[in-house]
Amino acid sequence: VQLQASGGGLVEAGGSLTLSCAASGRPFGTSAMGWFRQAPGKEREFVATLSGTGGSYYTDSVKGRFTISRDSAKSTGYLQMNSLKPEDTALYYCAVRGGYSGSNLYTHAHHYHYWGQGTLVTVSS
Repeated sequence: VQLQASGGGLVEAGGSLTLSCAASGRPFGTSAMGWFRQAPGKEREFVATLSGTGGSYYTDSVKGRFTISRDSAKSTGYLQMNSLKPEDTALYYCAVRGGYSGSNLYTHAHHYHYWGQGTLVTVSS
């Protein structure tokens, strides 16, 4: 699976962005998908995950503001980000776990087998 992330950019605090993660090479509709981010000088951290059956889970700091979704027909995943804050500034990565994931929710980077390149989100105050 090859993943291509896009949609990052510069936005003012309170604004919105939608990140996309286009997958090629194999269907990923039943695989877990995740978004992670890495801010300058910090470790990569979990943001959101979508299970193979459609369940989702978010890190506390983005709950109620971010929404993870997937369009299996387009082999594309999304991260809708609303009410953005300067602390959301980071390089955002999408990831997919190989194989069928069922209803499991994966929040650790080592659970994922395929990674896209990062897309930069900068939120100005």
